[in-house]
Amino acid sequence: MAKKKKNDEQLPEGMSRRQAKLAARAAERAALDRDPRPYGGLAMEADLVALQEFVPSALAKLPVTGFDRDVYVATVLPGAAGAMVWDDGTAFVALQTQSHTHNPGRDLAFALAWAKDATPGATLASTAADGTQPALDTLLDATGPLTVEAREDFNWWLPADASLDPATAQSLQAANDTIMPSRQVTGSFDGVAWWIDPGDKAHIRWVRTDDEDKLMRALARISAAGALDLGEGTKFAGVFRTHGIAVPVWDLPVDVAYDTYGPLLEKLDKKIAASIEADEELSADARRALENIKSRQVTIR
Repeated sequence: MAKKKKNDEQLPEGMSRRQAKLAARAAERAALDRDPRPYGGLAMEADLVALQEFVPSALAKLPVTGFDRDVYVATVLPGAAGAMVWDDGTAFVALQTQSHTHNPGRDLAFALAWAKDATPGATLASTAADGTQPALDTLLDATGPLTVEAREDFNWWLPADASLDPATAQSLQAANDTIMPSRQVTGSFDGVAWWIDPGDKAHIRWVRTDDEDKLMRALARISAAGALDLGEGTKFAGVFRTHGIAVPVWDLPVDVAYDTYGPLLEKLDKKIAASIEADEELSADARRALENIKSRQVTIR
C-alpha cells in the first residue's frame, strides 16, 4: 500500500505538521482529564450530584437558556438512555446513564446540546461527550436553582395519555420494583440532604459544597466533641467522595419520619460552618477522629 503523501495532509491553518500533531495530542490528553468538580460554579451543583449518585427516581425542570422547549433533568430514563424527547416536544436528559464518560458535566452539556434541536420522539442512547459540546454554563442559568420532584415510581417516563403494550408495561413494572423510598429533607442548610429507606435501617446522605478538606476537619472536630449525630438512635456512618465534594452519611432508625431531620441538620450545619470559619488546629482527639473518618470514606468517582 502506498504511503500517504505528506503534501496531501490537511493541516490546520498556520500550523506545521509537528505543531498539528502536538495540538492533537494535547486535545487527546484534555479529553482524558477528569474535571475536579464537574458541576462546580452552578447553584444546582449539589442537586445534580444527588440526582446522579443517590436518588432512584426524580426529575426537575432545568433553567435552560436559548431553548424553545421545556427540558427536565432526570435520574434515569427508559433503557438507561441519555435523553429523549416526547411527541409534544418536552425533552428529558438523564444523569444515570448506561453510556457516558468520566466527565459528567461535559456529558450533560452534550445531552443538552442534542436535546435543544432533537425531533419529537427521538432518543439519545449515549451521553458520552465527544468534544463538540458547548460549555455547560452556556446552556444553563448558573444561578438557577432546581425544584426536584421525588417520585415513587417511573410512571413519569410516559405521557399521561400514552398506551402501554405488554412488553413496555412489564419493563416499567420491573423498574418500579427496584425503587427504594427516598425523600428530600428540606431546611436552611448547605447543600441538599436525601433520606432513603433500603430496609433494615434508613440513611441520610448530605451532599455539601464546602471545600472537601475543610469539611472533613470540621466533621472531625465535631466528632471529637461527641456531637456528630442527628438525634437519638442515629450514627455517623462515614463519607462518600464524589464529583470533587464530600457527602456525609448517617444511619437512622426506620421508624422516625424523614422530615423530622430538617431542624437537626440545620443545627449541625451551624456547627460545621463555625468550625470551618474558625479553622482551629486539630486536637489529638480530633486528629484521631479525622483518621477514623478517612478510613471509612468511599470514593464513588
